[in-house]
Amino acid sequence: MKKIAFILIVFMLQASTFAEVQEITITGTVTNSDDGSPLPGVNVVEKGTSKGIITDINGKYTISVRGQSSILVFSYIGFLKEEIAVGNKRKVDVAMQPDIRSLQEVVVTGYGRAKAWPSKSKREEKIAYDMSSAPAMEYEADYIVTEFNTEGYSAIHENGFLKSTQNPLSTFSIDVDVASYANLRRFLNNGQRPPIDAVRIEEMVNYFNYDYPQPKGEDPFSVITEIASCPWNEDHKLVHIGLQGLKVPTDNLPASNLVFLIDVSGSMQDVNKLPLLKSAFKMLVEELRPQDHVAIVVYAGAAGLVLPSTSGR
Repeated sequence: MKKIAFILIVFMLQASTFAEVQEITITGTVTNSDDGSPLPGVNVVEKGTSKGIITDINGKYTISVRGQSSILVFSYIGFLKEEIAVGNKRKVDVAMQPDIRSLQEVVVTGYGRAKAWPSKSKREEKIAYDMSSAPAMEYEADYIVTEFNTEGYSAIHENGFLKSTQNPLSTFSIDVDVASYANLRRFLNNGQRPPIDAVRIEEMVNYFNYDYPQPKGEDPFSVITEIASCPWNEDHKLVHIGLQGLKVPTDNLPASNLVFLIDVSGSMQDVNKLPLLKSAFKMLVEELRPQDHVAIVVYAGAAGLVLPSTSGR
């Protein structure tokens, strides 16, 4: 009987250890404790790891953690940080409290002409900056209002059909924007549906490189066209116009002296902020020449020079 009891105890210990290290999924909603409104863009990080996520537009999040001993850290500019132990919970809702003290301690120093609008309280005071006005003056504002989570997208209006016989001319921009592809990837990797106006087809097409021929002679760019049947309407045709600008040799470019000013505050710990910047720097290093120089200065979480001017060598 004692042997059976011993085996049961060992089995229970092993089961509890397995449960402890088994990865679990936590969901929840983050709200403002003042009015109960959802807080989008809140950093949710498993303490002691680089694993994190941000809340969606409805303040909701889903994150996988290492086990019941994990602690979730919730941080958001202007709100007190919250740390909550997971334990046996599978849903962790958080009501974050505004950090009034930190907002009142913000000081902005700059040059320009300041104008203040009347407001209900000094904390809501707004400062307007007219940098083009002279003479310049130095000012300090004890209180500012920060508009949190101002990510937004202009509405996309689809072009209508025009008869070419009545509208024989068409113009288009030759600049190349590619941000939408990476932006949509960010949303999808975070388990979020991208806003409809963030989906920009031309930026997704331009994201990829195409083997277009270089322009010949003195032409600054070459034009490549293709015509195909429209997949969703056999009575229509699709025209693809590709432009290839002249690639300028970079061998004889003047030396670059790059200085980066980087925010290293707690809000930058998201995977799409400082970690992403580190990846970008690795790509930059591959492009530097010995005559190029890079320096790094940080502010917010720390302040000062962290990398003196360093050769690309």
